[in-house]
Amino acid sequence: MCAHPKLLIPAFLILVGRVFAAPINPVHAPHAMVVSQHELASRAGVEVMQAGGNAIDAAVATGFTLAVVHPQAGNLGGGGFMLIRTANGETHFIDYREKAPAAATPNMYLDAQGNVIEDASVAGYKAIGVPASVAGLAYAQNKFGKLSLQQVMAPAIKLAREGFALAWEDAQDLRNDKYLSQFSESRRIFQHDGNYYRAGEIFRQPQLARTLERIAANPDDFYHGAIARELASSIQKGGGLITADDLAHYEVKEREPIRGTYRGYDIISAPPPSSGGIALLEILNILEGYDLGKLGNRSAQSVHLTLEAFRRAFFDRAEFLGDPDFSKIPVAQLIDKRYAAAWRESINPSHASASKDLKRPEIFSKLEQYATAHPQLAPLREPAHTTHYSVVDPAGNAVSVTTTLNDDFGSRVTAEGLGFLLNDEMDDFAAKQGVPNIYGLIQGPANAIGPGKRPLSAMTPTIVLKDGKPFLILGSPGGPRIITTVANILMGVVDYGMNIQSTVNAPRFHNQWLPDVSDVERWFSPDTVEKLQQMGHKIKFGEDSGERSGYWSDGECIAIDQGSGERLGASDIRNNGKAVGF
Repeated sequence: MCAHPKLLIPAFLILVGRVFAAPINPVHAPHAMVVSQHELASRAGVEVMQAGGNAIDAAVATGFTLAVVHPQAGNLGGGGFMLIRTANGETHFIDYREKAPAAATPNMYLDAQGNVIEDASVAGYKAIGVPASVAGLAYAQNKFGKLSLQQVMAPAIKLAREGFALAWEDAQDLRNDKYLSQFSESRRIFQHDGNYYRAGEIFRQPQLARTLERIAANPDDFYHGAIARELASSIQKGGGLITADDLAHYEVKEREPIRGTYRGYDIISAPPPSSGGIALLEILNILEGYDLGKLGNRSAQSVHLTLEAFRRAFFDRAEFLGDPDFSKIPVAQLIDKRYAAAWRESINPSHASASKDLKRPEIFSKLEQYATAHPQLAPLREPAHTTHYSVVDPAGNAVSVTTTLNDDFGSRVTAEGLGFLLNDEMDDFAAKQGVPNIYGLIQGPANAIGPGKRPLSAMTPTIVLKDGKPFLILGSPGGPRIITTVANILMGVVDYGMNIQSTVNAPRFHNQWLPDVSDVERWFSPDTVEKLQQMGHKIKFGEDSGERSGYWSDGECIAIDQGSGERLGASDIRNNGKAVGF
């Protein structure tokens, strides 16, 4: 996430104040819960359930409302993943990740000398991938919802038309984003034509309200009708690549979720083109061999071992993961507990590894040969700035959704006449092998740019079962830190016995292989940091590199009390989210 440098100190001080005043207990509700990054979006989901809708209706309502009240990441012009577990035990993973346009090429962001053109894949019309959120939400609503699309979109339409009061942080984000003012429609709508919005001011979006009304009446219009033609024309006018034909050929995919276990709990998470589920399970499999609870919550020793597990999972992520429709992804091998055990043997319990010296255990090739010889064991394959929200309804249906524009406000381009921002998801591809993207991630050949491909993601919507029943509904925004945030939250409950709010609040730490640094939040224990440095970890505080504290990810999570069935909602202190239940 981006921030104006002058905001770093005030944002940090506000966050520290929140830490000391933070709630330590989750929000309790007997029947249902929605947790998102904006109270109005959470309330929209609750309102829909109280009108007779189920968790999927609520998730769709929340998603469309976030497109209105949280333009940094909520969206019509982006994409995402939705993980559903129904009350009868069925699981569904809906992939509505953006795709590269047909005219995309592997070297489209390189200059004549083969160097990456600065910001070419981050801001502007050529950074845009084919938008998919409308297709995904409409698909989920039509297949799994109980109410009509018009009913579940009503709260979003009302908020866009009548407006809502901007929080201080939202007004500051709109004012200080360095790219929004470069695009006339974005400057007009989101920066009040240079007059800028103030905290508490009512923000109305009449064009967006009209677009939402058109989608509610006929969502197919976004991909095959007048909206598609208007959207394509707007993008091409600005020099972008997306055509009406790209929109017409977009398809939502249902994929088989990634499954694994951790200390007797069943883990259900995101499959490729997300790296999240695979990396999460690889991390947990490595750590399962240690008694983290005995070592102590955020002790130097437990943090060291966890950072080493993070490092190894991201090492594999860089080489193997991409769009499964274009590359063979060795899922079964990467999440095999034998592979994790071999990785565990490479961890020095008292000293940090050097990322450049990591070598994949030999057992990997043996597992790969075994999977080839036993194809029935291979994973199923289909034919040919981010926000997260979690939902549980009275019947026990659970939904975990992560959706994104990629960077804050995406490409900063607003679709002319339609009132919504468009993604910069093309930056999630490898613009050039070995060159990091905006999150510092190194991408492998499986994630090279190609027409019709879906870029690799770190989004990790996850549902954890205890004795076959939903126990945790987890997820987070935050680029690559999504994966480590979800792991930290899960381990906080399972290994350290924390309640869901306390583990969501707890100081975060992260390692993504390259760059070879271990990130920690500013209020991490100084003693622990010193010990980690003595063990060879190169420690970096997030704010030191110009990142706003919000980049540390926002856990928007739910736990279910296995005795009473109460829904326990936890919204992260790092943002203005809210858990709302009934």
